[in-house]
Amino acid sequence: MKRLIEDWVHLHGRTRDQLLPLLHAIQEEVGFIDDAAVPLIAQALNLSRADVHGVVTFYHDFRRMPAGRHVVKLCRAESCQARGGAAIEVAAAQRLGVPMGATRRDGQVTLEPVYCLGLCAVGPNALVDGRPVARIDAAAIERIAQEVAA
Repeated sequence: MKRLIEDWVHLHGRTRDQLLPLLHAIQEEVGFIDDAAVPLIAQALNLSRADVHGVVTFYHDFRRMPAGRHVVKLCRAESCQARGGAAIEVAAAQRLGVPMGATRRDGQVTLEPVYCLGLCAVGPNALVDGRPVARIDAAAIERIAQEVAA
């Protein structure tokens, strides 16, 4: 981790505006932002640990723990909720065997909320391993469950 951070600041500088790009680079490379990296990032960019921690915990897309092999994100925005999103969330959590915001013990699947995928006309929606899935219903949940079980 330390090497990744050092390489980043060597290429991009030690300025405050590099925090978000560096966090994205770390997550892309490692898969999550380990709490142990916070002091290293703070030191490298001359920020407080609180500044770095605040940014990591504020943005929903930064993970603080490794994700499962498959990531299923269900939309919680108003349009999807109006089309039965809450019931879909309950059904998906039950079928996938993992509560919202968690990774299943076997590490196979992570179920996460997302707040608008921009597909409001065809909701409720999901992202399955980065692929949009529209019009989620019981059959779609079953297809997703089979896909992440493979």
